[in-house]
Amino acid sequence: MVDTIPSYEEMMPAVLKVLADGQLKSVRQITEESAVAYGFSDEQIALTLPSGKQTYVYNRVGWAKEYLVKAGLLEQPSRGMCRITSRGQAALASGQKVNNLYLSQFEEFVRYKLMSSQSTSQASSKVKAKAADAIDESSLTPSEQISKAFVALNSALADELIEQIYSLSPQFFEQLVVDLMLAMGYGGSQKDAGQATQYTNDGGIDGIIKEDKLGLDSIYLQAKRYRDNTVGRPDIQAFAGALDMHRARKGVFITTSSFSKDAREFVSMIEKRIVLIDGRELAALMIEHNVGVSTRELYAIKAIDSDYFLEE
Repeated sequence: MVDTIPSYEEMMPAVLKVLADGQLKSVRQITEESAVAYGFSDEQIALTLPSGKQTYVYNRVGWAKEYLVKAGLLEQPSRGMCRITSRGQAALASGQKVNNLYLSQFEEFVRYKLMSSQSTSQASSKVKAKAADAIDESSLTPSEQISKAFVALNSALADELIEQIYSLSPQFFEQLVVDLMLAMGYGGSQKDAGQATQYTNDGGIDGIIKEDKLGLDSIYLQAKRYRDNTVGRPDIQAFAGALDMHRARKGVFITTSSFSKDAREFVSMIEKRIVLIDGRELAALMIEHNVGVSTRELYAIKAIDSDYFLEE
């Protein structure tokens, strides 16, 4: 029965056609309209993944949507809502088959595919040389495919986390930063951290947290919820000045955007220890330390227990 449901790649044209009218639609609505377009039976629509928590149709439409967004054929102006872009309209009008190979002509998509093994800057310089490798997975072993899928899932989750943060207040983001520091082992307890990290609005310090349970030293926090603004050297210099005012030696500057080269060079030149965490690193740390995320499915990969089969 699963074989009768098109793959996520095969569903890309259907997703584009459902959105061809230019209207803003939810993933659920796109899924329902795609199912109608394919003429899926009730049994096909109801068929769920092994976890039982999501249907195959919804899962595959969701991944088709994700890849089309990464390639710029769709946009998501708000969480969970999509509409077609001029690039997507052009793809429909071209009459070409829209699949991963078609999407690989767009640098944003190839960079997304390469992000599993290298940084964005490295990916930019190798886009053309690596395009075929990014698309052709036939030579990968099953273990390698699982690893690559895991990275792709986390990359998509990271994007969702940052979008979710944008939709909330600056005060919520500051509390999120404190929660992350706690989850990483700083601060002792939520009660202690809450008393030490009140919203101060004082000298560019957004929070203070104990470095250890005994409170022998403190870490000062700055949190900037930027979408497009790159944090530059002046912002970091201002933060360093705020640390001076509090006689502090350590600080963490966290942003949902990125840091300029000058900002990173500045922290390497000063005596104070200031750690810079950009949006991609923030999302990765949230996933690693289970802040704002929960486990949906677990897969146990098993191997032969050699000790069991030893004969004496």
